[in-house]
Order: sequence, then structure tokens, then C-alpha cells
Amino acid sequence: MSKRLEVFKLAAQPYQHLLAIKDYVSAALPAELLELVYLRVSQINHCAFCIDMHTRDLLKLEVDTQKIALLPVWDEAAPLFSAAERAALAWAESVTRVEQTRVPDDVYQHALAVLGEQTLADLTVAVTLMNAFNRFSVSMRRAPAALAALA
Repeated sequence: MSKRLEVFKLAAQPYQHLLAIKDYVSAALPAELLELVYLRVSQINHCAFCIDMHTRDLLKLEVDTQKIALLPVWDEAAPLFSAAERAALAWAESVTRVEQTRVPDDVYQHALAVLGEQTLADLTVAVTLMNAFNRFSVSMRRAPAALAALA
């Protein structure tokens, strides 16, 4: 894998704005819910750097490893996830796959009913932010910490 641009150093000011948005959603949403959503979005986008980081963050929050392991199939492992987590994950998947899903009304209505207006708005910001971070990390081949430890 060839080395690519260090985009966050070269575009430091926009990166600082992204971090400000991250700070906002970190204060607005419960940490476990936010990290589950970040990890699921990163899994969908095949972002190794972010998958590694958010898995580690969930472990630091002492989230059960079974819950982390079954996140890609959360709908089949529904009893492990709260109603809010299930609604947030369904929303995150639909928004992340917008080109396929077009974010249907039933997904929106369910998320709104379970999460409420403010949480859904904040969650949408978080999902959009993670999709942006994933695109930076995948396109610039940011190495996950697990690989850096091998170097």
C-alpha cells in the first residue's frame, strides 16, 4: 500500500471544524450509542482505521464484546441492543447507504418516534460526520493502530 497525503495536516483548518462537530455530537449523544453508530458506519464503509479506533473506544467504555462482535448483524441480535440503539443503527445504515435506500419514510418515522427530534437531528450530524471521516481515512489509506503496532 502506497503512502498518501496527510490530508488533515494539509487541510488543518477544515479538520479543526470537523473536530468541533465531533465535540458537539459527543456532548449531545450518549457515548455508547455514538460509538456503536460510528463503528457500524465505519464497517459499512470498510474503513479499517475507524473500525479499529471505534472498537477500541467501545472496549474502553466496557461495552460487552458480544455486542461489539454482533454489531454487523444487530437486527438479528436485537435483544443485545436497546430500542434507541436499534433505531439509531437503522437510521445510520439507511443514511450511510443513501444511494441505495433513499432513506425511506418508515425508517425516518421510526427513528423520530423512538429518538425524538433533537436526538435524530444530532444523530444525523454524527452519521454524516463519520461518513466524511471514513472517506478521508479510506481514500488516504490511514493505517489502523493494530497495523502500526506491527511496524
